[in-house]
Amino acid sequence: MVEEIQAKMLAKTGKHVEVMVYGDGAFKDPVGKIWELADPVVSPAYTAGLEGTPNELKLKYLADNDFADLSGEALKAAIKDSITKKDADLVGNMASEGTTPRQLTDLIGSLCDLTSGSGDKGTPIIYIQGYFDNYTTE
Repeated sequence: MVEEIQAKMLAKTGKHVEVMVYGDGAFKDPVGKIWELADPVVSPAYTAGLEGTPNELKLKYLADNDFADLSGEALKAAIKDSITKKDADLVGNMASEGTTPRQLTDLIGSLCDLTSGSGDKGTPIIYIQGYFDNYTTE
């Protein structure tokens, strides 16, 4: 299905887009008032261009640890420099570790669920543009 949608978008717009089906993530149990996982798989279907793991630095980690003595423009410049010079593979680097899902599809699917506010109302279409842009370039 996702490949069919991708092909239709290309045919109609001339633009290559990645397509993903994402789940509703979590819901709050009305009786126990506890958040529970609704879908065990965040992204049950996606096009091949979304496969992989994030290779990003955690800005909070950098600010709290590597640059704890900096603030304001000095902090911004130091973080920008770190992003610009980051390694091609950050596996095992503490500045890239954390609780964020390790698959791009999990991360994007979770973000879609958070922004859609869908809950039990049905899942809308979420259009994401510029997610992989590098904001450190001028």
